[in-house]
Amino acid sequence: MKAHEFKYVTHRRAALLLGLTEHELVELSSESGLGLHETADGLEEIFFTYEDLRQICVLATNHVH
Repeated sequence: MKAHEFKYVTHRRAALLLGLTEHELVELSSESGLGLHETADGLEEIFFTYEDLRQICVLATNHVH
């Protein structure tokens, strides 16, 4: 078993995994309500679960067609 298993990925990594720009991913996140928005030291970051990424893939595919 792996010592570290990540439950969340940052929006930058998620965009890379999905082949989207960060802007496209943030738009899909805002429209769908997917992702966990956290603010620390005045900076906002969005984290996604792998289930969020799966749902975003479905949304992105339907958005294109």
